[in-house]
Amino acid sequence: MTPHAEAFAHRDPAAPATRPHRGIGSVRVASGAVDAEEQGIQRRRRFGAVFAAVWAIYLIDPLRKGWALDDPVARVYTLAVIVAFAACYIWSYWLLMRGRPSSGSWPPNPEPRTVLIPLLAQAALILAASVTLYSEVLGMSIYLASYIAFATPVRWAIPLELVVMVAAGVVPQLATGRPPDYGLIPSLALAGFAVGGVRVILMRNHQLYLARKQLTELAVAEERLRVGRDVHDILGHSLTVITVKTELAQRLIDIDPERARSEMADVERLAREALSGVRTTVGGLREVSLAGELANARTALRAAEIDAELPDSDDLPIRHSVVFGWVLREAVTNVVRHSGAAHCWVRVTATSIEVSDDGVGMGESARVGSGLSGLRERVRATGGALTLANRPEGGLRVLASFPATIKEPE
Repeated sequence: MTPHAEAFAHRDPAAPATRPHRGIGSVRVASGAVDAEEQGIQRRRRFGAVFAAVWAIYLIDPLRKGWALDDPVARVYTLAVIVAFAACYIWSYWLLMRGRPSSGSWPPNPEPRTVLIPLLAQAALILAASVTLYSEVLGMSIYLASYIAFATPVRWAIPLELVVMVAAGVVPQLATGRPPDYGLIPSLALAGFAVGGVRVILMRNHQLYLARKQLTELAVAEERLRVGRDVHDILGHSLTVITVKTELAQRLIDIDPERARSEMADVERLAREALSGVRTTVGGLREVSLAGELANARTALRAAEIDAELPDSDDLPIRHSVVFGWVLREAVTNVVRHSGAAHCWVRVTATSIEVSDDGVGMGESARVGSGLSGLRERVRATGGALTLANRPEGGLRVLASFPATIKEPE
């Protein structure tokens, strides 16, 4: 199951939209967080390995030249060194991508030893290959230039790139007396700029992800503080007065029964008022309507920088307003938190509401969890049906539909 579908399946639709977890119980929350983080690490590792492996195809030329050597010992030695270099190059990117980035830095694991050891290993293998291939091996320095651009801090990347370019031009002349291959220097610079550009894009995307995550956490914290203040203001005074009046009634029960009964009547009144206040506060989180949830959806999608196409509030149907509001709240919350979508569409008719996005969609192994079951039962209880399916263009489509003859219960 993808994180998009798993989160949608396990969230409780009756719960406040500000709940910061996907399931019930601290064990599931911790396990889900760890699983999501490990999945992110594995994805980054795979990306690093694939990114390196794609470029490793250009090692075919030095392999061909090594295979053409007349000396069988030199041939085996050269082929072994080039294969070792390819493995080292792929391992270098895999090692870089295995960290848990908590800041805007990229790559995720920029520790000095993580960068320096693979860098020195690549340089050593290039020198080892030059024993038999001489200046022909200098084309492999492009890999060194690209790795420097991707892995090292900017303040080190430019000087190191210059060192590689100078070495590529000077070493052949010093070692063999051949004139420098000036055509290699622009190739090294181009490789550095290209891979550096990829690094900048990845870093910006990662910083954007962290910013969105921080905004979500701040919104949750602010909502908790608001609810805490409301509950404290409602109950603090009432419970204090109830305590005082109860103690007074206990002292008066034998001395002045009428006064004691009056005090207890006040206690009952205060308790009912406090209970009503708590219900109003909690109801502020749970009472939904389509118009209210549409306004909330517009705000949430805008904050998440997701382009939204929403219906006009003047065109909303009156029937099924409450259940439509629940579906909209659940679906939009899922889009913002888990889909990774860039666009979201909401379409409402008199008998249906559809929320779709262009995010990651739902995996084939997705199962119906408690959150989806609860939402589906809520829709079914009002005479409708809920369907959840992937869009052919990519993303998820949530549809709640009702027969035209069904009336929403009071």
